[in-house]
Amino acid sequence: MSGLIERYRDRLPFAPDDPVVSLNEGSTPLVAAERLSERVGAEVWLKIEGANPTGSFKDRGMTCAVSAALREGAKAVICA
Repeated sequence: MSGLIERYRDRLPFAPDDPVVSLNEGSTPLVAAERLSERVGAEVWLKIEGANPTGSFKDRGMTCAVSAALREGAKAVICA
């Protein structure tokens, strides 16, 4: 698996041996927004977060939160 934490571990608060819970989130496509770029006079790109495993941008934050909870010994995590 190559999720967010594995790719950016050197920039995140995780040690090399910390457990990681991942659905292989991240690496979502970046798409040029040509019409919007023309309209605003600047180069605009859109990140397609719906391409994450659950279809949500929340996957990125939750992989960090759940992995940190596991590291701290949590037996369960409840999310809404």
